[in-house]
Amino acid sequence: MEQARPNLQPGQDYTINVSTVVTNGKPSKPISKTFRVGPGLPEFLAALGLKDLHGGKLTLSSALEINSNTISEKPAENLKELPHNFLNGLMLANVNARNIRCVQAQNHDYSFSDDSNESDTINPLDLILALFHCADPFLQQELVSKMSMCQFAVPLLLPNCDTQQSTLMLWAMRDLVKKFRPQSVASDKAFVQGRIVEKAIPMVSFVRLGESSLATSQTLNKLLSNPHQQNYAFVHHDMECGDVPRRISDGLVEVSWYFPCGKGNTDIFTEPVAMANLRGDGMLFKTQISFLCQTSAAVFIFSDDLQGDLSTLTNDRNKAKLFLVSSSQSENFSMETLKETCRKLNIRDKNVIVKKRQNNAEFVKTLRSCVSGVIEKKPAVMKMVDMAEVARQAGIEVDEDCGECVKGRRYAEAISNSIDDIAKFKVQQLPLHGKMWKEISQAEEEMYRMKKTVKGQDVKQCRALLQHKVSDLRKKQHQADISEAMTNFTDGISQSRVVRLYFLKWLKIQLDNLCHQNREQQKTHSHRIPQAKGASASLADQIANCTLGLEHFLRELGQLYECACSLPEDKRAKQQVQHLPSLCAQMLLDGFPVELVDGDAANIPMKWISEVLTRLHQLVDSKSRILVMTVLGVQSTGKSTLLNTMFGVQFAVSSGTSTRGAFMLLIRVSEELRSELKCDFIMIINTEGLKSPELAALDINYEHDNELATLVIGLSDITIINISMENNTEMKDILQIVVHAFFRMKEVPKKPRCVFVHQNMPDMAAYENNQRERTKLMDQLDEMTRIAGKMERKEGNTKFTDVMKHDSDKDNFYIPALWNGSQLMAPVNAGYSEAVYGLKKSLLDSVHVYDDIEMNDATEFNKWTNILWNAVKSEKDVFNFKNSMVADAYNALRAEFEKWVWSFRFSMRNWHCEKEKLISEDGDFSTSKLAEILHEAATTLNKEVAVIDKNLEEYFAKNDSHTLLVQEYKEDFRNSVRRLRRETEISIENSLKRPIKSREGIEIMKKIASDIIQRKIRELQGKCKGTRTVLTDKDLESEFEKLWKVIIYNLSINLIPAQDVCKGVQSVLLSHFKTNTGHAELILQSNLQDCGLEKFTVIKQWLGKNRRNQQQIQDICDAVNTECESFVSGKVQRNACYKDADIGDLLQIIDKRMKDQGLGEEGEIYLKLHVCGHAVREFRKMHSHIGDLNDHAAYLQSLKPNLQALFKRQPTEEAWRMWRGSWFQRVGADTQKALVPKGLKSGAGYGQQVLVGGLEGPQRGVGGQKGGAGGFQWVVVNEGRGSVSMDSCVLWPHSVSLSGSGLTLLRAGCSCSNGLFFMHYT
Repeated sequence: MEQARPNLQPGQDYTINVSTVVTNGKPSKPISKTFRVGPGLPEFLAALGLKDLHGGKLTLSSALEINSNTISEKPAENLKELPHNFLNGLMLANVNARNIRCVQAQNHDYSFSDDSNESDTINPLDLILALFHCADPFLQQELVSKMSMCQFAVPLLLPNCDTQQSTLMLWAMRDLVKKFRPQSVASDKAFVQGRIVEKAIPMVSFVRLGESSLATSQTLNKLLSNPHQQNYAFVHHDMECGDVPRRISDGLVEVSWYFPCGKGNTDIFTEPVAMANLRGDGMLFKTQISFLCQTSAAVFIFSDDLQGDLSTLTNDRNKAKLFLVSSSQSENFSMETLKETCRKLNIRDKNVIVKKRQNNAEFVKTLRSCVSGVIEKKPAVMKMVDMAEVARQAGIEVDEDCGECVKGRRYAEAISNSIDDIAKFKVQQLPLHGKMWKEISQAEEEMYRMKKTVKGQDVKQCRALLQHKVSDLRKKQHQADISEAMTNFTDGISQSRVVRLYFLKWLKIQLDNLCHQNREQQKTHSHRIPQAKGASASLADQIANCTLGLEHFLRELGQLYECACSLPEDKRAKQQVQHLPSLCAQMLLDGFPVELVDGDAANIPMKWISEVLTRLHQLVDSKSRILVMTVLGVQSTGKSTLLNTMFGVQFAVSSGTSTRGAFMLLIRVSEELRSELKCDFIMIINTEGLKSPELAALDINYEHDNELATLVIGLSDITIINISMENNTEMKDILQIVVHAFFRMKEVPKKPRCVFVHQNMPDMAAYENNQRERTKLMDQLDEMTRIAGKMERKEGNTKFTDVMKHDSDKDNFYIPALWNGSQLMAPVNAGYSEAVYGLKKSLLDSVHVYDDIEMNDATEFNKWTNILWNAVKSEKDVFNFKNSMVADAYNALRAEFEKWVWSFRFSMRNWHCEKEKLISEDGDFSTSKLAEILHEAATTLNKEVAVIDKNLEEYFAKNDSHTLLVQEYKEDFRNSVRRLRRETEISIENSLKRPIKSREGIEIMKKIASDIIQRKIRELQGKCKGTRTVLTDKDLESEFEKLWKVIIYNLSINLIPAQDVCKGVQSVLLSHFKTNTGHAELILQSNLQDCGLEKFTVIKQWLGKNRRNQQQIQDICDAVNTECESFVSGKVQRNACYKDADIGDLLQIIDKRMKDQGLGEEGEIYLKLHVCGHAVREFRKMHSHIGDLNDHAAYLQSLKPNLQALFKRQPTEEAWRMWRGSWFQRVGADTQKALVPKGLKSGAGYGQQVLVGGLEGPQRGVGGQKGGAGGFQWVVVNEGRGSVSMDSCVLWPHSVSLSGSGLTLLRAGCSCSNGLFFMHYT
């Protein structure tokens, strides 16, 4: 048990009197010694300026904040500046961060004066402990991570010098992931990777008991070093400020690791091993000694005197093998004492190491041999996570035992414990952002680009169908209830800030572990089973399906919100998700990366992102001015590592999968710098690696990379182009496309600064040596800019710097390799950290040159994200090319190809017109004659196609620079020729068949209509006869309208549809502007029938930098318009059917006349719309005259009155036959006589006849006779034999009264306007 210590007060003077008893039994003369007690922890923190931060008040976000210290190179002048300098250096992973001497202390080191002020110096360990005592748990994790990168030892047991209480730093080490290759897997060239705290790695501890002339820490460094690579994990006496007395760090247990790489000639140990080091005299820290003896595989005790209480080493719970290390050169060394100690501690002789006169190398070799012996015997190993229970039993606190950490872990485990199969979990628990979201993304992209629309399809209708598909998918999303996993996730991020951060960190750790296990299983499975050709792609898909991270849950949140946005405002489901964007915005403020571009669906959930940014703006009280900084580069060139080093952030690296999509992260700017930097936050956008192997074999390779690059560069104030060494080819290509895309956009938010960072450049003279390469790169970019400007008629842009800000002297940075030696055990290269700091300082120092950053708040960023993403989605041509040279070469080939196609269409149109004329003049044109003409058409088409094929072969046979660039597109053009032939053949065949089909169709229609009517008539006659009723005119009309719909439906299959001129013209225009989606969008939005109604007027904004004035160009346009109107007028006068080639001729006229006239691209599109609008109206008028001959629909409608009359007459005649006998028998003889036609006999003959009468006025009766004016007329119609002539009828004058005869007039249906009347006796 430890002895109670006196309650000494920090900063107080104490005097100690010491005496002893001499041989005569009398006390010796006392010796007096006065000393001052060093400061306690609060006083020490106050000296460093950290007193107010004690207890975890120094947060990760405050440590990463951009402040004056961030961009200052001034060395520390006093102790209060040391913590900031150390933190800045450590966040940059600078191995020199522990060199913390103040300027005044440095100046006194080698002076003749003895007035050096020790208060200006501090031991690095004391500073590190002070920061750990002030840091919150998340900053502690980041400190450990950065220290591990630098190969610094990290705290395992963190002591408090005031309370004598230690803390096991398990949480701080949770995020450490390492990989190594032990001897057991070296033959397979496989690596083992995992979290250190969960790996079974033996720990060997080194402690000092009493006095020892051997420097434990220095010996440990040598133990971990080899001739090729020195290790400085542990601070020792000979390091800068290592000789300064420690004030608060005694009792600290540090740990460092050695990881083998599988190379026997360089590996110090064949298996991984942890090295623990206790600072101070172990006699005073028995709790730490007890903990190490229970958790270590071996404990090496450094001691020369071996005096004091050693009972801690003999505890029954100790599992460690003990080794004694001593030096015989020490004055305190005693062989007898050594042997006695070995006996008490039961230490065998071979476990005793005595340094005699051998040099340090031999001594270290002996130590190494002992450590190797321990490891090779496979001792019982305790994982660090299992050390927590030992710590609790020893009275040591565990950092993971705090309430917030436990609560956050519980929320995370509610999700992770339910995951057995990641792929199934994603389908069942995260269904909204999977297949359905991808289908929505594809449909939205197609709505903008319409790539799959075939010629002749109605584009607006296709878009409506796609929109309907998106709506259906949204409804399907909404039908899925929020899953249990998403409920738990939402609960987790809704907790207090600290619990939320713990929850997210725990969930990330647990998901990473699950994904790692799945990847290992996939690899094992792939190694066991022979892989078929192409199976690697399938394996990659499987690995992607087994990837699960926080981004997947945030995607699901986004889709929950987006599908709810389509619901009415009063819906409960919509109200339930309104708080989600605020939670995500708070995560951004907490420093978590949030996905901007979905890496799987390659889309932005725009409503979700917009609302998140809006809530962010509100959370910071509208103080959301943002400086946007983006990094772009080829995959696995260290983009994420560069950002992590530059800003201390935590983008995922080396996790087995590369970044997908684009992530945004916020870093606060301190109040003092906001006015200077003109922003409140710096937004870092990290993108996925370009030119990824996964996309290399797909058609979307160029498209995907170019889209992403254009978006993020367009949003950025500063774009870092990350290049591996001097290989800038890939990024040069992408930059060309970005510039080209900017030219094609109506609006680009800003002119970003472009900075090239060349990584892995070992030569210190790289800047001078690469002057020529920089000049060459800029010349190439300028040339590509000129090419793109010419293609898009933006000739005023001749340099790359016209589009992006770039100074080739100031904006090129050369950074050495990240690691200083073998990566597994190498620290970060100090040159890398210093170069990254220089880059960071340059970027921040240059911000004052921007004038537009003041306006770039979160709402502006939101607006431009929306505009740019819509522009990117609309662009469907330039993104498909590798670079602007390829695009230019392709356009040159396409221009030639269009000439060949126009010649083809011209020849076929002339042939077509000739045959149409022949058919129209032949009144007896037969189907056999048509077959001959169609055979001739096929022969002519083959001949014309052969001409194009020949031209295409000759073009590619030139083998010049242009043709070599477009070799990969040769087959596409060949296929275009085949499609052109097929479309033309179908069009000609349909056109030539139209007259014959029209004639045949008319006869077919007549027969079908007659048959349908007769069937209906028989049905109604049967009905009337059975019920002995008469159908009224209203009944007959109603029945006929129903019947007419049946007739139309049955005849629809035989109709030849009328040609849609407007649709055809629109299709030709879309094809003409195929390479510019912006123009295509304008065409789709324009109603061609309304274009060209007024005089075409040139607008000044169309002219740009033009040598001609506005009136001159107006005159040219007027002349072109007149010529085009004359062309259309000539076509109309010839009554020739409209053909798409006619519009092609018009467009060619405009292109020829307006070439180099300076109207501008936008002006030309409006001129073409104006001309085509006039053409549409004129061609439609022409069709209204000539279309009746071939328009079956119109002809069918013209038959309706006669068919209706026939329908009305027949049922009534049947009814009349039922009435006629009784009527003639009951009327008087005079009346009968009056109605009997001349020459018609009375009697039985009346039973065969029907009386039909018409109203007064000139009109046509059923029989076709015209009635006279001024009175009734009656026509006797023989049943089934038509009507009797007028001459045979007896006229019944209008003045004759019918009332006396007992007759009334009953109305029946007829074809005349006023109807017919039947006489019926009442």
